[in-house]
Amino acid sequence: MVASRDNLGLRELLESSFSKRNLVPMPAGSPIPLLKDHVWLVVRGMTKLVTSYMSGDEALLGLVGPNEPFGEPLSAVTPYEAITLSESDLLCLRWDELLDDPNLSRAMLLAMARRYRQSEALLALMGLRRVDDRLRGFLELLAHDYGQPCEGGSRIGLRLTHQELASSLGTTRVTVTRFMGQLRDEGWLLMEPGRFLVVKSKAR
Repeated sequence: MVASRDNLGLRELLESSFSKRNLVPMPAGSPIPLLKDHVWLVVRGMTKLVTSYMSGDEALLGLVGPNEPFGEPLSAVTPYEAITLSESDLLCLRWDELLDDPNLSRAMLLAMARRYRQSEALLALMGLRRVDDRLRGFLELLAHDYGQPCEGGSRIGLRLTHQELASSLGTTRVTVTRFMGQLRDEGWLLMEPGRFLVVKSKAR
C-alpha cells in the first residue's frame, strides 16, 4: 500500500517537492547564514542555535537534528546564530514556498512543535538549582531526542565540549568537568572512543 502524501514525514515531502534542489554540505563548526524569509532544514547532522550577550557569553537556544527546521522566520531572538555541530547536509527553502503547500505547512508545524517541546524542556532544566541535576537532565534530553539505542543505554552522537555544555546550562566548564566525572564514576555515563557519550538506560 502506497502511503498518502498526508502520511509522509517532512523530509519525504520536501524530497518529493524539491527533488531538484541541491543539498548544502557543511563541515562541523560552520556558521550557517540565516537569510531573511528563508528556512533551513537539517537533512543529516546536527546544528546548535545560540545567542550571545554583550559580556561575550553565549547561551544555547536549542539543538536541531534531522528533519527539523530553523531559520530567521522561526525566531524573534537577536542575535541569533546557527552553527553545525557535526558534518551536515542542509536544505534551504523560501518561507512562502512552505506556506503555499498545505501538506508541507502541516509537516512543518509538527516539526516546529517538537522544537517547542525541546525549548520548554530546556527552560525547565534551567530552573533547577543544582548544576548536577541540570547536567543529568540535559544529557537525558539529548539521549531521548537524538540518541541511538546501544548496549546498556543510548549513544549521543554529538561531540559537545565541556564549555558548550557549561554555556548551555549557565555554569562553568570546571563545574561541568567535575560533575561529568561524577556521573562516569556512578556508571550512569560512559565515554566511547571519539568522545561519544552513552547514557545508561536506567536514566529513562
